[in-house]
Amino acid sequence: MPLLPENLNTQRLRLRKPRTSDAEVIFATYAQDPDVAKYLIWRPHTDVVQTREFIDGCISSWNSEVRHPYVLTHQEQDRPIGMLDARLHEHIVDIGYVLAKAEWGHGLMPEAIGTLVGEVFSRQAIYRVQATCDEDNVASQRTLEKSGFAREGRLAAYTVHPNISPLPRACYIYARCRSAA
Repeated sequence: MPLLPENLNTQRLRLRKPRTSDAEVIFATYAQDPDVAKYLIWRPHTDVVQTREFIDGCISSWNSEVRHPYVLTHQEQDRPIGMLDARLHEHIVDIGYVLAKAEWGHGLMPEAIGTLVGEVFSRQAIYRVQATCDEDNVASQRTLEKSGFAREGRLAAYTVHPNISPLPRACYIYARCRSAA
């Protein structure tokens, strides 16, 4: 039985397992957008083949039980608008996320993160959900804070964001924890 379900629903969103057919929409909607990719660890895709390969890897990850990358869609339509990735490490889940620029500023990502965290904490073995973001990525910091995460510290020279610099940059680490008692 998988650690996390293949589908989760929020008030406005559906989080679901990726499908091969998502690649074209993801490429057209946000994977090639330099503004979306600015603080991410990948460069904007220049060809839909890159997006297909990424989605194939996401689908394979579900079978390994190490990573659960969810595609985000609006409830009323099945068109991808972003992704929320849960990477499992014993009692910790690391999350990462991306959202199409047209969807920014509507509170969708905190809604998706909150639902995922609720599901994760319903599992007995998970006590911590964490995320990092570039110290200059104020929008991501606000997303995590709105999702109930606390900033725990600053990690110097932590992550390479190739769209900003080839050198590792400082990041903040955020987490939400549940009591081990």
